[in-house]
Amino acid sequence: MEGIHVQGVWMAEALQQSCGDWRDLLLVASHLGDPKAAVLLIFPVVFYLHRRTGIAVLWVAALSEWVNLVLKWILFGERPYWWIGESGLFSGSPPQVQQFPSTCETGPGSPSGHAMVSAAVWWVIVSPLASLCCARTGSKLISALPYLLYVMFLGCVGISRIFILAHFPHQVLAGLLAGVFLGVSLNRSVPHCRPLLFFFCISTGLLCAALLMHTVLLKSGLDLSWSISRAKRWCSSPEWIRLDTAPFSSLTRDTGVLLGLGLAQFWKPGGWTLPWVPRTLCVALSSLALHYISRCPMPTVPPLLFYSLFFLKYSIVPQVVMVLVPGLVHLLTRKPKRE
Repeated sequence: MEGIHVQGVWMAEALQQSCGDWRDLLLVASHLGDPKAAVLLIFPVVFYLHRRTGIAVLWVAALSEWVNLVLKWILFGERPYWWIGESGLFSGSPPQVQQFPSTCETGPGSPSGHAMVSAAVWWVIVSPLASLCCARTGSKLISALPYLLYVMFLGCVGISRIFILAHFPHQVLAGLLAGVFLGVSLNRSVPHCRPLLFFFCISTGLLCAALLMHTVLLKSGLDLSWSISRAKRWCSSPEWIRLDTAPFSSLTRDTGVLLGLGLAQFWKPGGWTLPWVPRTLCVALSSLALHYISRCPMPTVPPLLFYSLFFLKYSIVPQVVMVLVPGLVHLLTRKPKRE
């Protein structure tokens, strides 16, 4: 792997030197590829356009990120920003690269979670959109347009992750391939009208399975915190190290989202039926509410308290989007009954 890593570092250096003018665009692409963006940004918009696809976004985002977490624990992938220093291969001629606030993620690097979750989530959006275009126009060229945009977006996300030194190229490629596979597979079994017990069992099962695997790996003598210590050592700025990028943050986000999805469908089965104008208002209010929820500060000590609150925060997200906001808009916009 040493040769692959070296070539990846030189590729990152070449990207930073040649794409410096596109820096802001690439940073935005990296932000949009973040797994939490699928929950906080993409989900509200898609849900009010098409309920089933919105639920599919949450379902696929949570499961694909959970699979990504397990693969990272097993594969022990390096990240370029710390490997450059750890390898000791560049003492004579260090690469001319820089880090960014979104560079210093603390989990292992393989496969890329941004690429994997983005590929899975956007597949469940693009595939029905392409089918709709084909049904409405009968043109294969127009129906291929969503897939072209899909490839272009994933290319931007992948390049951005290499650009900021968060991943090596082979990690991005592995994430993209795994994400497409998961998107195609999981989109066939979206839990649109399942009981609350189903989501409770899925959420608890994923949490217990991950904790069990973590315990077994620790008992086997593996140090699963190795990436955190390297991130702290080689990150350019200590404040760029955030607890919400740690592996257990991904786990609590995924299980919280799934439980929240079950609760939302339990409180209001079938959801609210709203015209297009109130739906637009719902998108605006939901996005505003999720912005403040995501920005809500949480104590990081002790870690158990942080992870518990992180789980609670993301379990609230589906209920805000699917129950609270549309219920409020329905109450405000409904026409009074005539006597």
